[in-house]
Amino acid sequence: MINVESPFDWDIFLLAGVGSTPAIFNDCKRELQQRFHEIDRDPVIYSLFPYGDHTQALWRQLLVVRKDLSRLSKAVMSGAKVVAEQVRQLSTGRPALFIGHSAGGIAAYQAAVMLSMHGDIPDFRVVQVGSPKLPIPSEFSHQVSYFHSVDEHGKSNDPITRIGSWGGWNRNRLGLLYWDRSKYAPGFVKTITVIGGHANYFRDRDPFIHPVRGSNLKLTLNTIWDQMTDEAKPETFLQDFQPHPY
Repeated sequence: MINVESPFDWDIFLLAGVGSTPAIFNDCKRELQQRFHEIDRDPVIYSLFPYGDHTQALWRQLLVVRKDLSRLSKAVMSGAKVVAEQVRQLSTGRPALFIGHSAGGIAAYQAAVMLSMHGDIPDFRVVQVGSPKLPIPSEFSHQVSYFHSVDEHGKSNDPITRIGSWGGWNRNRLGLLYWDRSKYAPGFVKTITVIGGHANYFRDRDPFIHPVRGSNLKLTLNTIWDQMTDEAKPETFLQDFQPHPY
């Protein structure tokens, strides 16, 4: 029997955005496997391409992403459907961690909610990396983290993260309506100082290695692990895990 509360038994899904090469997550998978190996674990890690890869027409992929961003929550989302079907085949009944880059973060969240509501997976966490902003209802916000790139001066260098919105109407103490830019934000939002911006979160080679911080990949993974470690609930993924020293 699978213990869904064990943080080291979760299946991991890496979801690519549009126009990605099949090798985009090779270094990421290697690094994750090494980190788990250090604690005598052997996680199952999958790479998924919900919108296709670099060999398929980019304009068609972008059109699907646009539809997934604009549709109502009850509509059938194309990228999420692709992911959900693959997860059902690979990991039905298992808790899952979804790490989605760019548009992959959209499909990751939508698929995770779909699978959870249908009872296909018992629990999930979603990490969106450099993704367009997608409204996250409050009942799921604690299960979603969002990371975006900034330069050495703390200014955003990832234009993709300016797409979309977390905004919604709220009322102040006087009962007056105002536009709350973070009403539907993920539960945790943080910046990562990434060399080169959007396309380079998972780079582990020159010129994407900082002499002090290390590679973009290690910095991205460290940030994700730190957040998972800080979560309070005992069933939360990686809550007992210590940040990697890299």
